[in-house]
Amino acid sequence: MAGLIWMHALAIGYSPAYLCENADGIRQDWPRIPLPEGRERLLSSAELGRQVAALLDTESPLPGVTAGAPRAELRPLAVAAHTLGQPLHPEEGALELRGGWGHAGKGGVTMPGKGRWVQREYSAAERAAIAEGAQALGLTLEQALQHLGQSTCDVYLNDVALWRNVPLRVWEYTIGGYQVIKKWLSYREQRLLGRCLTPDEVHEVTHMARRIAALLLLELALDANYAEVKEKTYRWGD
Repeated sequence: MAGLIWMHALAIGYSPAYLCENADGIRQDWPRIPLPEGRERLLSSAELGRQVAALLDTESPLPGVTAGAPRAELRPLAVAAHTLGQPLHPEEGALELRGGWGHAGKGGVTMPGKGRWVQREYSAAERAAIAEGAQALGLTLEQALQHLGQSTCDVYLNDVALWRNVPLRVWEYTIGGYQVIKKWLSYREQRLLGRCLTPDEVHEVTHMARRIAALLLLELALDANYAEVKEKTYRWGD
């Protein structure tokens, strides 16, 4: 039962509607999590919480997201590529992170930099992939774009390499006040790391983008779950 309650709390806590309605209490470290009155709703909410937990667990591969064949809408996200469509050659410095993402501050503290990224419209193929994935999730294309972002970004490693197609809301996604992908990059600037990125590290950015995108696409279900729980909450002492 304790596990169910925790997963239910995670599902509620990741609902944008809940976070908006309870912003004052959360800022004061007093989040109040409503409990559903029925067992089935608790089980359903806990299942959503498990999905959130799996997306946040970066140490465990997640089928359809970071393992196996990615879901249609996730497949073209944050793909490492050459700016001219040529193969990437690590031995020629293609994986050196030199986009101005971070620099050393006083006492060896890493300070974030502006970095290099370009916002743009989705290509026809990218929009088609989102539409296909959205349909499989029971969403419209417009609903998916509302949660992923109406535009996308190309994020640069250096002058010849980039991660292509990082949806805007994925790129801007924060945890604990920090922009997740940008923060990760700031610690791995070539001058700080002393080496180029490994292929696995380059893929990790792809995996982060796909996890965040999947989490954003779960928001409608999380909000609907919160609305149902709020409508019929457990009454203590009845």
